[in-house]
Amino acid sequence: MSGHNDARADGHGRIYQASGDQHITEHHHHSPDWSGPDSVRRPAIGRTPVILRDRVGEMDRLRAAVEPGVGNSVYVLHGLGGCGKTAVAYTLFHHATNQAGRLGLWVNASDSTSLRAGMLAVAADRGATDGELMGARSGLRPAADLVWHYLDRSNQPWLLVLDNADSPAILRDGGWLRTSPTGTVVVTTRQAAPHWWPGAELLQFGVLPREDAALVLRDLAPHAGSIEDAAEVADRLGRLPLALTLAGGFLAHQVIDPWSLADYGRRLDGSAGLDPIELIEQGAAAIGGDSRHLPSRTWQLSLDALAAQGLPEAGQLLRLLACWSSDPLPLSVLLGAELGSALPASHVESALRGLVDHSLAELAPGETRCLRTHGVLLDSVARATPADQHEQLCSTAARLCLAVLPAVPDRGTQDPRVKLLAPHVMALLRRTASWATSQSTLEAAAECALRLVIAVHRTGDYATALSLGSDALELVKARLGQDSILAIRLRQRVGRALQRLGRFNESEALFRQVLEDCERTQGPEALDTLMACRRLAGPLLSLDQRPESIALFRRAIAGYLQALGPVHPLTLLARSALLEASPQPADVDAGWDLVTECRHEVGENHTITLGAELDFAFTLNRAGRPVEALPYIRSGYAKWVRRFGADYPITLNSRLTLGAVLYALGQNAEAIKHLKGVAEGRARVLGPDHPWTLSASEILKQYQGSQQAT
Repeated sequence: MSGHNDARADGHGRIYQASGDQHITEHHHHSPDWSGPDSVRRPAIGRTPVILRDRVGEMDRLRAAVEPGVGNSVYVLHGLGGCGKTAVAYTLFHHATNQAGRLGLWVNASDSTSLRAGMLAVAADRGATDGELMGARSGLRPAADLVWHYLDRSNQPWLLVLDNADSPAILRDGGWLRTSPTGTVVVTTRQAAPHWWPGAELLQFGVLPREDAALVLRDLAPHAGSIEDAAEVADRLGRLPLALTLAGGFLAHQVIDPWSLADYGRRLDGSAGLDPIELIEQGAAAIGGDSRHLPSRTWQLSLDALAAQGLPEAGQLLRLLACWSSDPLPLSVLLGAELGSALPASHVESALRGLVDHSLAELAPGETRCLRTHGVLLDSVARATPADQHEQLCSTAARLCLAVLPAVPDRGTQDPRVKLLAPHVMALLRRTASWATSQSTLEAAAECALRLVIAVHRTGDYATALSLGSDALELVKARLGQDSILAIRLRQRVGRALQRLGRFNESEALFRQVLEDCERTQGPEALDTLMACRRLAGPLLSLDQRPESIALFRRAIAGYLQALGPVHPLTLLARSALLEASPQPADVDAGWDLVTECRHEVGENHTITLGAELDFAFTLNRAGRPVEALPYIRSGYAKWVRRFGADYPITLNSRLTLGAVLYALGQNAEAIKHLKGVAEGRARVLGPDHPWTLSASEILKQYQGSQQAT
């Protein structure tokens, strides 16, 4: 055969146009009674999409590819199984055959036998004789050459869809994927690696936007609920087209006791004791799908392909990823990941590349390099993970998180990975609880949660710290009890966040109970008990219960002095807090020594030192010594701004003290300027109704009124 175009990769990975006869040797496994597909003129798919949602840009590009006179092109639609690649190809096929005047040809390329049968049927459709087909079937002549000979000479422009080409090696080995001036080729695949598709235009497909995902559910089950209900269910399904189609089909075909979208959403959350993946898959019968339409099966097809390519470790890495969330995961978390012989550390990189190449995971853009894996996929993988692997997977996931989360996070500053880890730590804690792992593994996951909450709190994001701490506490209490050390420490963090959010009464009540539980279970001198004393003193001071607050600070200091010594960071923090609480001259004068010791022990710019200088300046001013206070507070405020920014809560506290000192010195204009900044900053950070915001506003009014009076 001559004059046809053969799109193959050359040694440099390019597609090139080759003319003339192509003589190749192939290995064929076929039956003498071979028969091709019923028709290559009809898309061989299950349920056709009611309406194709979103994909506007991709469809515009593909419609242009089937305009008159367009050819010699290959488009590869790649993405996670179930993301709607075949639906897009079907919609294009319908457009090409009904509006663009193209002949449509559809071939199942999921395996070599189906591909070969379908492509020979294409040759027959385009005019190949029985003798030519018999020679190709028997291996006496190159089958691909025969097909492309007749495609090149087609009297109609065509669109050829090679669907489910998840093993692209079978296309390359047989020379099946080529280009021709008479037509356009579209391939659907999960295989995203560009080296498989040299010269082709790659179009990646992911999940749908929220609005479009909700409309898919409404298209299929229009009477099941509102668009808001549909959006909530779509979010729970990760906005994956396959999952949306299964859910919508299920809801649309119920007869005896139809559910609403809200009912379906509650059951997805496990409130009715149903497995979410099992519930999703119940919709397969409604859409007439095969095993490729089951989430639990569709992922396995890709893992089987990876195993066949010599990457069985990819499946184990995916099981590890299933311990975490579907949110972007910092890739550096996987440094040091290993699961014994099932996933050696040296194979993590290749396993990860395999998952990405097969669209089971994707690299997420951003300042921090991340990996994203779909939530329905992770739930499905977790459901199928053997129970004897649960312990190792969760303990490894916890170890990797602990390597990133700081044991003692600094204030204000934060490794950007910490915030990204929040959903993963909570998912890990839920996974360890649901998988009934050992107590030590659950404690490791709980330690991750505790470190996370502390780190978030110290950035000034108290609302998030409260939410994370409360959620983690419920999970830990259910397995370890509320008197366990980690539950006690999470309760302390919840109480601390409540105090910072201005919910002083709630904070006081919680800390009183924690103190009582610590004294009962650990003894009056235990470090957790002393911490509870310190923490309870805080909201008491805000509630004007100063004597009890001072007594608790003194108790904590005495305990720390005995257990840790005078310059341990916990002792220094308690001594600094007493400065703020106590107006007694002896405590004020002790501030000189405290600041000196802080500077010597932890450094002049450490947050403990900055806090001690702030508390000392506050105390000096309250004692009527603003001249002595001014150098400390001016220097301290500048350092807080430089380290943590103008709106950091403690920066605002130091600015308030600076304003008060300046006012006491008669520098009213500058004092009012600072007080305005505090009132505005607290309104932004804490909200207009926070007690500290209201207090700053009231002080500002007093200063302004006093200035006007003079």
